[in-house]
Amino acid sequence: ARLQLMPRPHEESSNPSVEKAQELAAASHGSAPLLRDYITAASKRNPIPCEPGNAKRAEAISIRSSRGNEAQTSHSQSGQSLLTSAATKLMITNGWLTIGGKLLIGGTADVAWWRGSIRPEEAADFGLAVTRFVPGRIGSGFTDDLNEVADSLVKNGKAALDHNYGLWYDRRRDDHERIRRINGDVLPPFFEMPLARSGEGLAWLGLSKYDLTKFNPWYWSRLQQFANIADERGLILFHENYFQHNIIEAGAHWVDSPWRSVNNINHTGFPEPPPFAGDKRIFQAELFYDVTNAVRRKLHEGYIRQCLDNFTNNVNVIQFTSAEFTGPLHFMQFWLDTVGAWEKSAISNRQSAIHPIIALSATKDVQDAILSDATRSAVVDAVDFRYWWRTDKGEFAPLGGKNLAPRQFERQWRGGRPNDVNLAGMAAEYRGKFSGKAVICDFDSAGWAWVCAGGSLPRLPRTTDAKLLIAIPKMQPWAEASNGGRWVLREAEKQILVCGGSELDLSAESGVFRVNVVNPKTGMVMPGEMVRAGGKLKLPDAAVVWLTKE
Repeated sequence: ARLQLMPRPHEESSNPSVEKAQELAAASHGSAPLLRDYITAASKRNPIPCEPGNAKRAEAISIRSSRGNEAQTSHSQSGQSLLTSAATKLMITNGWLTIGGKLLIGGTADVAWWRGSIRPEEAADFGLAVTRFVPGRIGSGFTDDLNEVADSLVKNGKAALDHNYGLWYDRRRDDHERIRRINGDVLPPFFEMPLARSGEGLAWLGLSKYDLTKFNPWYWSRLQQFANIADERGLILFHENYFQHNIIEAGAHWVDSPWRSVNNINHTGFPEPPPFAGDKRIFQAELFYDVTNAVRRKLHEGYIRQCLDNFTNNVNVIQFTSAEFTGPLHFMQFWLDTVGAWEKSAISNRQSAIHPIIALSATKDVQDAILSDATRSAVVDAVDFRYWWRTDKGEFAPLGGKNLAPRQFERQWRGGRPNDVNLAGMAAEYRGKFSGKAVICDFDSAGWAWVCAGGSLPRLPRTTDAKLLIAIPKMQPWAEASNGGRWVLREAEKQILVCGGSELDLSAESGVFRVNVVNPKTGMVMPGEMVRAGGKLKLPDAAVVWLTKE
């Protein structure tokens, strides 16, 4: 009974239910209790009568504190816009992502979030990260050589680099602890943040606080330089404006975030100390996405405009709201409204002649709500399937704004991930409803069925016949001829591409067609026999068939 310890919550929160996540998010609107307050309240819990007499109280004794400000050195490096030729320019053609008139094929490469090493024997194992900085060292695992990054994408058959900023700047945070650092002796590699430091005060990691109205010139110049290279070489930069991982899940992701109140000079109003759930997890997404807060709303608007301003001379950039976005509808609406206002202003003021490609990447309920909104849907150029899907066991479609990360939702799902045919059904549905928008996904299983249903960025073989890649953007999904086991593209009276099925009704066509067999493993085309249209055609025993009119 005499032992008094401050109670600390320890309930399991790594993989909470949706209901528990809402409870923890609601509790996160307030500050966490402080040990010093608990100690101060000891006299109220167990009062001891005492008279101080003439003795001085501790509160009356001033203690001088000398803490120097340490500002981060900016590493400015100017970017230069490169001219993009028609052969390397990204375009949406008839609802397809194309470059140089050919269907763009290939997967996406992710960036490292926090890992790296300054030891040469280990550095190469830590992946790509174009905004990772190691003073004096250039190369894989250090400060990446951007041309080498592009070489790596080409070598590995990747069409795009999916970029988001890092989890934290200083590798001392790799321990995932949440404590305040005693000094600013940071350890490289540094994962540079998009926001600049102010030179004022001390943030939690010992460097000066951020100013969320200013932007890190080195970070943005690196992205611009890579975008220039992508324009020149026919590659794509997926630019994730935000990174949701910082505001949910492990508390260590939040403690050094530029948006946390103690880390900036902008009075963002997040509760301090952070209300860690289970003494470990953080639930700040609900507050981060709350744009009714005037201060945060204005900061969000300025930051989103910077994300667009940085690429006004680049055409091979696709803008996304956030990596791992399972946020609420209202924030997606706000993001698209801000993007739409920027587009109108930039084009009318001739600040940019380039219309940025905007991707809608969210949970199904948020996607469908946006696409049913004519004004906001008009801002969207591509629909991305990443946070929901269908399999033979059912539909995985968590709701947005429920304060769980994608992987936390997926742990509660027992239906696996989609195969090519599953994805084809999704592509066919959304291309049928929104024929002018490109449909993309984040699954390497997206292959021949996916593309024959209308999906862009298929993971086709790099040896796929160039003539076929030029032909596909001229075709559209042929819904009448497609069913659960067969997916068909068609350019009326000219050509047809079929994946699956044993026969095809050519009653709507006339003339003579050559039946070409496509090797699905190589993409090479083998010319076949000639057939006359006007009736049902028995397809050859092949996965993919390309009919071309003679």
